[in-house]
Amino acid sequence: MAKNILLILGHPSEKSFCNALISAYQKGAENSGATCKTIYISRLKFDVNLADGYKTGEAMQLEADLRDAQQLITWADHLVLAYPNWWGFMPAITKGFFDRIFLPGFAFKNHSGKIFPEKLLAGKSIRIMVTMDTPKWWFYLIYRASQYQILKDIIFGYVGFDPIRFSTFGFIRKSTDEIRRKWLNEVEQLGKQFK
Repeated sequence: MAKNILLILGHPSEKSFCNALISAYQKGAENSGATCKTIYISRLKFDVNLADGYKTGEAMQLEADLRDAQQLITWADHLVLAYPNWWGFMPAITKGFFDRIFLPGFAFKNHSGKIFPEKLLAGKSIRIMVTMDTPKWWFYLIYRASQYQILKDIIFGYVGFDPIRFSTFGFIRKSTDEIRRKWLNEVEQLGKQFK
């Protein structure tokens, strides 16, 4: 069955390996019949700071680019997010993007008397691809892939994404052209499977 896939580049540079990963996924997905659209977060015009939090009646007005991004997320069956691991998490602009668009009424809804919210983005899946200058074994053994737990339980799982899958690429600084080609081929195969 064909899918609508939204690719999100969370690296501020379109010359990054993250963009190459997004392109490889898109190639595989489109060759298998998917319809793909892309958001380049660095191109969007928006305030990354959620100044007043999610207080009822005081939420910031969404800029046009963020309203468009919400429409694309609604359209998509599957998201693919690629970003670099900087200081243990995603770049500030990428975190700000999700802070601003995963709003009550769009991503989740609180109900009186209920501890947990209604997950308004249920039925969607996501593949998160992270590049890093940390050796992969160090990221998992020493850091325990802690950011993945946050992304799974506190961000994407909280609003309904399932399954949530991860791909880790490191370490980038020491990688050869041959290693990068191998990674890109692996990602293209993921795209063909819509995973």
